[in-house]
Parts: sequence; structure tokens; C-alpha cells
Amino acid sequence: MRILAFLLVAAAALVVASVPLAAARVPVIKYKDDRFGAVLATPKKQALYYWNVEKRAGGKIRCTGACARLWPPLIVKSRSAVPKRIAGIKGLFGVIKRPNGKLQVTHRGLPVYTYAHEGPEQILCDNVDGWFVVRLK
Repeated sequence: MRILAFLLVAAAALVVASVPLAAARVPVIKYKDDRFGAVLATPKKQALYYWNVEKRAGGKIRCTGACARLWPPLIVKSRSAVPKRIAGIKGLFGVIKRPNGKLQVTHRGLPVYTYAHEGPEQILCDNVDGWFVVRLK
């Protein structure tokens, strides 16, 4: 009986160890929008945007203060929370340190943001004041 219990515990441990934790907790997903096609989103399906001002600045953070309240940056607790590659999504991911010291997710070298007045599965501000939803091909 003890051997059977030991074998069951060992088998369960192997199953748990074989599931990659990073894959279960990626900070972004690919979301299929009816109008825009495949876009980058949070796991709660809130669209992610980049700002042309930062694109022209080589990916440097320019959205702070009131801008960051309207366009909340996608923040993570550590660099290890963001894998370089995410299955099914082209382009490399990373982080950039914001002026306040927090780490913001980047996609293809550009910081990504949500829009404060959007809910899940909404895209209201594509091509508004230089903000563009991150479209995936």
C-alpha cells in the first residue's frame, strides 16, 4: 500500500513539473478582433497599444503622468515574467524600466499600453493621437 501511495505521489509530481509555469502566466495573448483581426491583448482581452511618439523616439518612454493615467502601461513585477518569445505571437518581448522604476512590457522594442476607457474586447482608439493597436500578422 505504501509503494502504491509513493508511486502516485511521484507520478503527480512529474506531471506538475512538466507543465512550464511561464507558459501559464504570460502577460499578453493573441486576441482575434472582428474589425482589426489578430491583436495583442492582456489575458483579460484588453487591447494593447503603442504610441508613435515613442516609436519615433526609439522605444524610449514618453508617456508619463496624465498620459500614463489615460494609457496605463502594462507593468510586470520582474523581467522573468516576460518570456522573449510567446507561442503563436511573432516578435520579441521584453521589458523597459519606466521613470518611476517599474518594469513595462515591450513588443518588438516598443512599450505597450492599455486604454483606461476600454473594457475587454473593445478597441476604441486605433489611430487616435498617434496611438495604434498592436496588430499581429
